[in-house]
Amino acid sequence: MGSSRQNTVRLKRADNGDIHERSPLDLIPLCPALDKPLEALQKDSGNKQTHDALWPVRSVQFQLAMGSSFGHLFRISTFGESHGGGVGVIVDGCPPRLAIDIEAVQAELDRRKPGQSKITTPRKEDDRVEALSGLLDGVSLGTPIAMVVRNKDQRPGDYKEMQVAFRPSHADATYQSKYGIQARSGGGRASARETIGRVAAGAIAKQMLQQLHGTEVLAWVKRIHTLEATIDPAVPTLEAVESNIVRCPDAAMAEQMIERIESIGRDGDSCGGVIECVVRRPPTGLGMPVFDKLEADLAKAVMSLPATKGFEIGSGFAGTTLLGSQHNDAFLPTSDGSLHTATNNSGGIQGGISNGEPIVLRVAFKPTATIRKEQQTINASGEATTLAAKGRHDPCVLPRAVPMVEAMVALVLADHALRQRGQCG
Repeated sequence: MGSSRQNTVRLKRADNGDIHERSPLDLIPLCPALDKPLEALQKDSGNKQTHDALWPVRSVQFQLAMGSSFGHLFRISTFGESHGGGVGVIVDGCPPRLAIDIEAVQAELDRRKPGQSKITTPRKEDDRVEALSGLLDGVSLGTPIAMVVRNKDQRPGDYKEMQVAFRPSHADATYQSKYGIQARSGGGRASARETIGRVAAGAIAKQMLQQLHGTEVLAWVKRIHTLEATIDPAVPTLEAVESNIVRCPDAAMAEQMIERIESIGRDGDSCGGVIECVVRRPPTGLGMPVFDKLEADLAKAVMSLPATKGFEIGSGFAGTTLLGSQHNDAFLPTSDGSLHTATNNSGGIQGGISNGEPIVLRVAFKPTATIRKEQQTINASGEATTLAAKGRHDPCVLPRAVPMVEAMVALVLADHALRQRGQCG
């Protein structure tokens, strides 16, 4: 519960001593720079209230300005750059007395790490996770869980050309325009290496969901470039997904996908695709009206991953071609009074709240921006130039993005599960 306090400032009424909480966001229209919190609070409350801020407003301003934290009650903050000393995460809000298997965390990171196959970046990293706090003999303490992975195979020299030329469709130019400075080696915080912290935290969330609710989160590659597999979301298993290097449970289609990625990579180019994810046995009642609908938070979560360009849930865009009589999921009677539908075009969420059916979603990933083919671009001075990128890059991000999608989905569900328990018991 303590992590939710990060988004509030406490105020004390002078007339009756009552304590209430206000979001720092409420203060911004009154004092945009947040430089005069006392005046802002006095203006907000009139002359009958005094303020009792629990921490410096400037720290709140920093928290609002930087986008490195995610979640409300189950809250994570990631840190580190691609070619810095390391990357990691702090998980706040994990309930106490949960059995946490660090080897299971490592297994998820192994699914994400570079150099794992011939169709991923050749960068060699062991990505061994170190748990620094929050655990005792494999059990959560209820205190922040800090985890870090040290970078070992940094090669900032591979990015010399990119220090004077922006990579087309990468974050180089927008980071430079926004901040006036950027970590050019490997893309810094825009690198997929930042997702190590997310995957580690997601592994904790997965274990919490499994232990408390019996929930499973599983994703796979559905499409690579123009090759698409037809997969019943009820069928795939983790073993089937992990049976090939592209992480597509359709073995025949997987071979074609691998050949397509290799061919495109040999040409110095890249390709994108679609990852599908299913949540089996989700708790009923997750999600809140109106701005914290479950699908809205899932969309934000997965769309915060590098290279994502699209999101859909249930029938998605294809559902727009159906009539209401075709699309509606008819309710069926059950012996225990739980909700059950004849179809699942809603994707397990109705009115922004989970109905207990499997949650099915898909995420679109663009082709990797950094390619070896020469492209037109500009340098930091705005002058025209060309760039043929060097370094070690994935010709397709999707095989390694599967555990990233699972992690972000698990983090949303873990957060909403705690919120549901706090509000409704």
